[in-house]
Amino acid sequence: MQSPEPTLEQINTLTGATLLEFGASWCGYCKAAQSTISAELIQFPHIRHLKIEDGKGRRLGRSFHVKLWPTLIFMKAGVEVARLVRDIEPAELKAALLSISDR
Repeated sequence: MQSPEPTLEQINTLTGATLLEFGASWCGYCKAAQSTISAELIQFPHIRHLKIEDGKGRRLGRSFHVKLWPTLIFMKAGVEVARLVRDIEPAELKAALLSISDR
């Protein structure tokens, strides 16, 4: 059973570092990015990772102006710090994770 999608208000009140990953389970780009995302996130266990199923009728993705998948939004204390879209390169991902990390 899938947990309910968080609301924008809940996202905006999160403390600490959060990675929002917008995508769809059937998306080829999303599937291709999973190994890179997983490999980098292992190094940052303190960063909250929320995978959010996006698509028609999903308001949260629209509120973040998501147009392509995957879209990774890096937030610190409810504020967007960085964003990566579609082709996720390991070096860019690590730099974005470092930008919200307390390390």
